[in-house]
Amino acid sequence: MLKPSILVSLLLCSVLLLSACKSQPSPPIAGDGESPTGATETVKINRLEQIKKNGKITVGTSADYPPYEFHREVDKKDTIVGFDIAIAEEIAKELGVTLELKEMKFEGLLAALEAGSIDFAISGMEPTEERKKNADFTKIYYKAIQTVSIRDEDKEKYKTIEDLKGKKVGAQKGTIQETIVKEQLPQSELKAMGKISDLILELKTKKVDALILEKPVATSYMKNKDFVFADVKLTAEDAGSAIAVRKNSPELVEAMNKTIDKLLADKSIYRFVAEANEWVEQK
Repeated sequence: MLKPSILVSLLLCSVLLLSACKSQPSPPIAGDGESPTGATETVKINRLEQIKKNGKITVGTSADYPPYEFHREVDKKDTIVGFDIAIAEEIAKELGVTLELKEMKFEGLLAALEAGSIDFAISGMEPTEERKKNADFTKIYYKAIQTVSIRDEDKEKYKTIEDLKGKKVGAQKGTIQETIVKEQLPQSELKAMGKISDLILELKTKKVDALILEKPVATSYMKNKDFVFADVKLTAEDAGSAIAVRKNSPELVEAMNKTIDKLLADKSIYRFVAEANEWVEQK
């Protein structure tokens, strides 16, 4: 028979042993983002393979930017058309998947990309250093000149950046044009809006004095609207437009670049631009 002192000692040792076992952390499950040693691992995702497996690729666009993307009635149905859309269709075709379009405001495109609700964004977007923090980009597929658009009646009034001092200048929110107003026309009053059509109305109703727009976009809106290009010279043109995809998607970027190379080599992109401008003229 054990002595009471020995029994108490044995019970105490058992309690301590159980406590130590309970406090020992369990190893992480493989695939939960950590290695069995507890070190964090980056799980590599091949989004190109995922897209091909799903049989669908989703593109986000802001369809108020002719001739890049805009609405037209096709076979009595409201449809998003434009040369960006033609490029997106070619990408889907080359990948052998179906293209799904999602329309949203321009400033929401990169957020939608990060959230995974779209696979890529195409909307006349310049790959600025700031945007590259949140997305990867393809090579440039199109370059356009930035312009200052004004009412025809004001063409003798606004000829220099100085002439726009203290005046209201409009630009689409979240675009390079908004940055141009801030940086190159700092003494002008910026009016940023989400839709180009709303900015055109602001110019028409004299709520702004000028707009900063890409030349093909301005040209499409200026037809029969008494608008002209001002002689105001901006210091630089944009770097061009590229397609945005989610960060760390090298395979998808490479596949898209192959399609862009093909479309540039056979001059299909320029044909898409011409066709889109024809659509614009059919208002």
